[in-house]
Amino acid sequence: MSDTGADTMSGTGAGTMSGTITEQQAGAGQGALDPELKPLPVWFFAFEGAMGAAFDFYKAWDGAWMVLAALGAVNIAVGLTVLRRRRKLLKAMLKNSRARKILFGLIGLRVALHVVLGAVGATVESAAGHLALGLVMSALTVGLLWFDQRVSFRALGLTPSGAAA
Repeated sequence: MSDTGADTMSGTGAGTMSGTITEQQAGAGQGALDPELKPLPVWFFAFEGAMGAAFDFYKAWDGAWMVLAALGAVNIAVGLTVLRRRRKLLKAMLKNSRARKILFGLIGLRVALHVVLGAVGATVESAAGHLALGLVMSALTVGLLWFDQRVSFRALGLTPSGAAA
């Protein structure tokens, strides 16, 4: 009697276990192709790059605040219209600890750079210097946010194996 019970239990258990694994694999494949889980385009991070370099752009040109305000409005409009379906991804990235580390790291880098340049007597005062520093900070912001997104997608297995993200 115990043999029959054991065979029945193992048969049921094996069937349930293989069914669960098959369902998980099928679910993982569907998640990778879900249209709502596409990565944000790199051009979207350019808005954040411009905001990351806003201080230097303003120091380089006094009228930059108008351009930066317009870019902020365009960023909001794009977020509410074009990238409406990706709101969950945006919220997840904002809650991500790596994204916060990038934010505080870039702020720390800016402060440290100005402290070091001030200590050696080479403060950035010219418009060209502020423009160059702003472009570097903007490029770092865009690059780090894109890289953070790419790492997150690969860690979660959300990119198709042959896709170049």
